[in-house]
Amino acid sequence: MLDLTYTSPKPKVIAGARDDWELVIGMEIHAQVSSNAKLFSGASTAVGSEPNSNVAFVDAAMPGMLPVINEYCIEQAVRSGLGLKAQINLRSAFDRKNYFYPDLPQGYQISQLYHPIVGEGEVLVEMGVGVARLVRIERIHLEQDAGKSIHDMDPTMSFVDFNRTGVALMEIVSRPDIRGPEEAAAYVTKLRQILRYLGTCDGNMQNGNLRADVNVSVCRPGQYEKYQATQDFGHLGTRCEIKNMNSMRFMGQAIDYEARRQIAILEDGGKIVQETRLYDPDKGETRSMRSKEEAHDYRYFPCPDLLPLEIEQAWVDDIAARMPELPDAKKARFMGDYGLTDYDANVLTADLESAAFFDTVAKGRDGKTAANWVINELFGRLNKQGLAIVDTPVSAAQLGGMLDLIGSGEISSKMAKDLFEILWTEGGDPAELAAKHGMKQVTDTGAIEAAIDALIAANPDQVEKARANARLAGWFTGQVLKATGGKANPAVVGQMVAQKLGL
Repeated sequence: MLDLTYTSPKPKVIAGARDDWELVIGMEIHAQVSSNAKLFSGASTAVGSEPNSNVAFVDAAMPGMLPVINEYCIEQAVRSGLGLKAQINLRSAFDRKNYFYPDLPQGYQISQLYHPIVGEGEVLVEMGVGVARLVRIERIHLEQDAGKSIHDMDPTMSFVDFNRTGVALMEIVSRPDIRGPEEAAAYVTKLRQILRYLGTCDGNMQNGNLRADVNVSVCRPGQYEKYQATQDFGHLGTRCEIKNMNSMRFMGQAIDYEARRQIAILEDGGKIVQETRLYDPDKGETRSMRSKEEAHDYRYFPCPDLLPLEIEQAWVDDIAARMPELPDAKKARFMGDYGLTDYDANVLTADLESAAFFDTVAKGRDGKTAANWVINELFGRLNKQGLAIVDTPVSAAQLGGMLDLIGSGEISSKMAKDLFEILWTEGGDPAELAAKHGMKQVTDTGAIEAAIDALIAANPDQVEKARANARLAGWFTGQVLKATGGKANPAVVGQMVAQKLGL
C-alpha cells in the first residue's frame, strides 16, 4: 500500500495591486490514440510520412464516402477509461461539430458531445513524498483530429497536410480541480504516465500526440470553497482557454502570465471576456485567438452516418482483465517487495521500460542494491550519453549477473565498477569477464591466514596497539588487502584479523 495523505487542492495565491487572488485551472488533454489506422478509415497514422500520403477518401471528404468505426480505437478509449477509474458508458454516440477551417475538409468534426464513451473518473497526483491530490475527470470522448496548415513554405500561399486528418483523439476533460502551474504540470505528467503504461497513447508532446488546452480563471479567496459546496461555476470567474500547449515549461509560464493578465483587468474595473488564446513563448505572453465558442455555436447534431455505439459489459470486463499493472500499483509493489524508498520507487516507475528493467534486475536479489545500481550507475551513464533505457548497452540480465557476483562475494563493489565499465564498452558475460580480467576476490582462507600471520610476526608493536584499541586492527586489514592487490575479500580479512588478535 502507498502511504499517502490526501489533501485539498492548495490554491496558488497571486497578489494583485490591491487584493489577493486564487488561481483555478481545468484542462482538456488531447491524446492521440495509439493505433495503426485512423478512427473512421484504414489510412495509416505513421508519423513522418510524405505530406498527404496517408489520406483515405473518407479523410479527404470525397462525395459518397462513409465513416466506419475502428473497433481498436474504441477498445483503447475503454482501456484508458478503466485506467483512470472511470465509468464506461455502454451506449455512446457520435455528433457533428460544424465549423470551417482549411485543414478540416469535411467542414465538420465527428466528435462526442452529448453521449461520450467514458464518464467520470479520477487521477491521483502526487505533490510530494506521501502527499497526493485528486483531480476529477469529467469525461473522455473520442473525436477525429484535423490536418495541419503550413504557412512558412511560401510568402503568398499556405499549404495543407491532411495526414493527421481523421486520426483518433481522446479528449480527456478534467474538473477545475487544479490550483496552480505546478499542479497542472504534475497532472499532465501523471496522466501521460498512465496512458503510456496502458499503451493507449505514446504521450509524445513534441510530435503533438499529447497536447493540452488549459482553462484559466481567477477568483477571490474563499470562492473556490463555495464552488465546491454548490458546484456553481459562477464562483470561479470567467475562464480563458490557452490552446495547444505541448511543453510543460511553457504551460507553467502561460498559466502565470494569463492569471496576472486577468487580475490586472479585474482590478482596473474591467471584465474578462471568455475567449481562446495562444501562448507566444518568444514574448512570454498570451494573445487572443478567437472568442470562446459555446456548444450552440458549433451547431452540434447527431452524426447521421454513424449509429449509436453499443458495447457489451462482457467486452469491457475482458479488457479490464487484460489491464497491465499501473504506476501506483507498481510503485506500491516496489516499495513493499524490494524495500525501496518513495523517491527511488518514483524514479524507477517513471516509465514502463525503466520499471520493467529494474524488475528483471531486482527479482530474487537485494532490491536496494539493485535500485542503487540502476539509478546511480546505469541511469547516470545513460543521461550522460543522452541514451534512453531501451538503448542501454548493459542489459538487465548482465547487470543482474554482476550483482550476483557482488552478492556471493566473488567481486567487491570497487571491482564491480570496473566490471560495469567493461560491460558497457565491450559487453559479454559478467562472470567470464571477471575471471578473464582477474577481478575475482581471494577467498582462500589459507592464503589470507598466511599473510596475516606474517604481518603479526613482523609488527609486534602494532599488535600491542591493536589489542589496546580495536579500531587500530584496520591497519592489518589494509595491509593484507594491499598485499593481495585488493583482491582479498575485506569482510573475510577483517574477521580473520580480529580472530588472530583475540579481539
